[in-house]
Amino acid sequence: MDRSREPAAHSALTDVSAQTADKDKPHMATARDRIAGFAAGLASGATKLFVGHPFDTVKIRCQIEGGHGRFKGPLDCLVSTVRQEGLRALYKGASIPLIGWAVMDAVQLGSLSNYRLHLQGNDKSHKLSHFEHGLAGLGAGWTVALVATPVEIIKMRLQMQYAMGTERKYRGPIDVARYLTKRYGAFGVWHGLPATMSQRSFFFFLWGSYDVYSEWLRSLRCSSSFPYIANSGSSSALENRPLPEKLINFLAGGMAANTFWTFCYPVDVVKNRYMTQGDDQPIPFRRMFKHVYRLEGLSGFFRGFLPSFIRSFPTNASAIFVWESTVRLIKNDSKH
Repeated sequence: MDRSREPAAHSALTDVSAQTADKDKPHMATARDRIAGFAAGLASGATKLFVGHPFDTVKIRCQIEGGHGRFKGPLDCLVSTVRQEGLRALYKGASIPLIGWAVMDAVQLGSLSNYRLHLQGNDKSHKLSHFEHGLAGLGAGWTVALVATPVEIIKMRLQMQYAMGTERKYRGPIDVARYLTKRYGAFGVWHGLPATMSQRSFFFFLWGSYDVYSEWLRSLRCSSSFPYIANSGSSSALENRPLPEKLINFLAGGMAANTFWTFCYPVDVVKNRYMTQGDDQPIPFRRMFKHVYRLEGLSGFFRGFLPSFIRSFPTNASAIFVWESTVRLIKNDSKH
């Protein structure tokens, strides 16, 4: 027997054993993994503002005006706003969200990433269930509510200001914050925090469904014929051509956003009515549900639903696409 080959054989066996061990070894999260979601969230928030704020202005005005007759519907609201106040009116209150949405998405998506890592036991190789993704979304929703409440109450009060010039109640975001602090005390800009947390609880459905849609889209394959997408195993499917990951992020993000708004819209209407009502004799948040129903019936809970539903797909699809892409760039990952 040629014993000169024994060291080489032993080395080969050692290499195989090391590779197997590396494969089975948990992929522990690093500091970069923990901060990537926060940094990428800034880019996501800026994208969301640019794409979604005009839709948001129409939605807010339709929700809060309710059946008072100012607008016949979302299209009339859009046309009337542009005709009477100009295109810039669609971006009323945008100065606060320009900073606020960037910070909100950084907090939401950064905390989402960290809640996921916590549920994974800090092991990135551990696959979470759809329910666990939903739980991470719920935690992120409650966390971001602390930032979202001041941003949204200031933004909405400016959006609902129709008067021009000296007739305006608020001169700008700082004036709104000053008024709320004087009216409700040091934490006045957090007036409506429980309502915001209630609405953000529906992030369970946003991020739970995002994982469901992503998993389904990854099971599909590119097709040689229209609509160029087919189930794996279909005669028209190109077996080794899965959908691009960035396309999956975009489509799953848009569909998850539509799911989220379908479930949470009535609560969103009540939250916004509560946070923008008159301050002399405010109606408590819980009683606002009964108030809306008594005045407008069930249809009152869906005022402005169409522009919100339409807005949610491109706005959130773009934002989640930017977030996922930026996270991959920061982590130098082809996929995460």
